Amino acid sequence: MLDATSYRLLNSWQRGFPLEPRPFAAIGRACGLDEDEVITRFGQLRSRGLIDRIGPVFRPNTAGASTLAAMAVPDARLEAVAAQVSAHAGVNHNYERENRLNLWFVATAPSDASLQWTLSCIEQETGLPVLRLPLIEEFHIDLGFDLEDHSVPRAQAQGPVVPLGEEERQLAAQLAPGLPFEPRPFAAFNLPEAALIGTLKRWLDCGVVRRVGAVVRHRPLGYEANAMVVWDVPDAGAADAGRRLAADPAVTLCYQRARALPDWPFNFYCMVHGRERAAVAQTIEHLCARHGLGRYPREVLFSKRCFSQRAARYG
Repeated sequence: MLDATSYRLLNSWQRGFPLEPRPFAAIGRACGLDEDEVITRFGQLRSRGLIDRIGPVFRPNTAGASTLAAMAVPDARLEAVAAQVSAHAGVNHNYERENRLNLWFVATAPSDASLQWTLSCIEQETGLPVLRLPLIEEFHIDLGFDLEDHSVPRAQAQGPVVPLGEEERQLAAQLAPGLPFEPRPFAAFNLPEAALIGTLKRWLDCGVVRRVGAVVRHRPLGYEANAMVVWDVPDAGAADAGRRLAADPAVTLCYQRARALPDWPFNFYCMVHGRERAAVAQTIEHLCARHGLGRYPREVLFSKRCFSQRAARYG
């Protein structure tokens, strides 16, 4: 699908996007390309749906409120309900998964009150209940993994982060959809260029921003056998299990969420991304054996369809 140069741009610049006035020129110097060709190639990657954007990826609940949510939708209504859910600007990821709860989405909003309002609107519009599964503790949330080598060292988990104040949250809302593909992208916002670059560096240092770079859409690149694995782990042991699992290179996401009893007893989650279902299923069995998770009730929810994948909205 891609020549070697475009693939390198897509894979190598998922993080570490140069925080300097002419970042595309800096990437060009590193790759032996001129600035215009770098911008053109990134634009082609975006127009082909292989990347969503280039920009900052914010840590959950720092620039606004967010939650994972799920619905049990009759098969005959699934596409229509998925369209209703995706029509809400606050819904950024929306997937069909193999489960009785077959529609899973992430909703984001400026505040918890507006988040709950969005979820209530979805319930009213569809006539179906929405299961709220808010985050309790994250152990690893970063889909900027190397597409060829999952064992590339990952950033160390950072401690608690103070959420942004209102002025900085408004800046985050401007940045979340991504940077413009032009020679001086940081000059396109309502903040002096140097001040914006300094703010992004500070947010990276303190953990508000996970990374700045290309946000890849994995399914068009062949990662179609992606599974969300959920366990019912005693709450007292979840943090220890999370730290162990998060360090495993096979795991792309790992976190603890609130249970939603009696419908959903599971509190411990991870994602495994892969190209072949059998290989992913085998990886999950190995994870259970390596990390002592085989004794806990679990379910494996493979992704079936992606209805929406876009930047979170904080405005």
